[in-house]
Amino acid sequence: MIEKLFSLESKAAIVTGASQGLGREMALALSEAGADISIVDIDEENGEKVVEEIEKIGRKAIFIKADVSKEEDIDMMVKKTVEEFGKIDILVNNAGIVSNYPAEEMDIKEWDRIMELDLRGVFICCQKAGREMIKRKKGNIINIASMSGIIVNNPQPQIHYNTAKAGVIMITKSLAAEWAKYNIRVNAIAPGYMGTKMVKRVISQYGKYWLPLIPMGRIGEPEEIKGPVIFLASDASSYITGSVLIMDGGYTVW
Repeated sequence: MIEKLFSLESKAAIVTGASQGLGREMALALSEAGADISIVDIDEENGEKVVEEIEKIGRKAIFIKADVSKEEDIDMMVKKTVEEFGKIDILVNNAGIVSNYPAEEMDIKEWDRIMELDLRGVFICCQKAGREMIKRKKGNIINIASMSGIIVNNPQPQIHYNTAKAGVIMITKSLAAEWAKYNIRVNAIAPGYMGTKMVKRVISQYGKYWLPLIPMGRIGEPEEIKGPVIFLASDASSYITGSVLIMDGGYTVW
């Protein structure tokens, strides 16, 4: 049956940055496909709400308050997930932030802030969860990159974010090559402009520049990431590793 290709029944997943936006949508999607989920975020109130939503679906979920820019928090995230579910089958590295500063004006502390969460944090999450996957000779990692790791956004200046997301893509490809021998697949999703709170805050400022460059003529809806994450997390993509699935309404085709 084709449904079995997309089933995540009995799988255990971690989703970082899962209290809202794309992270929430992906956590719900994974649970709807049968997985139990560790909801990881610094936003405890909204994170617990996502746990309740998943429990209503009929799957198990726990909330783990963790800052993935801190190695000790990542250690705790992995430990609690293994204690609760006995394993880690799927890791979705979604937590990230963005800010806009011209390169010549940017404080190096702001560069470091973005790099610590958006790039360093992704690697450490991969490393720590990957060690558990290596023990079992099985696993699936999905890193949330961005079209900003492939092109330079216009007109907002964000060299630090673009660089971090390009780094996430290279982490993805490098780990896919290194860990294939352990039966661990590593892929990335590179969203374009999606209708999250973060994007909606600046759409009035930048939308007139963005929309003419999107062939589909609109920004994406957050729930549209459900299909890509289920595809990459499931056996439907069993021969795919080291790939970047771009979902940008066609923005990067120009």
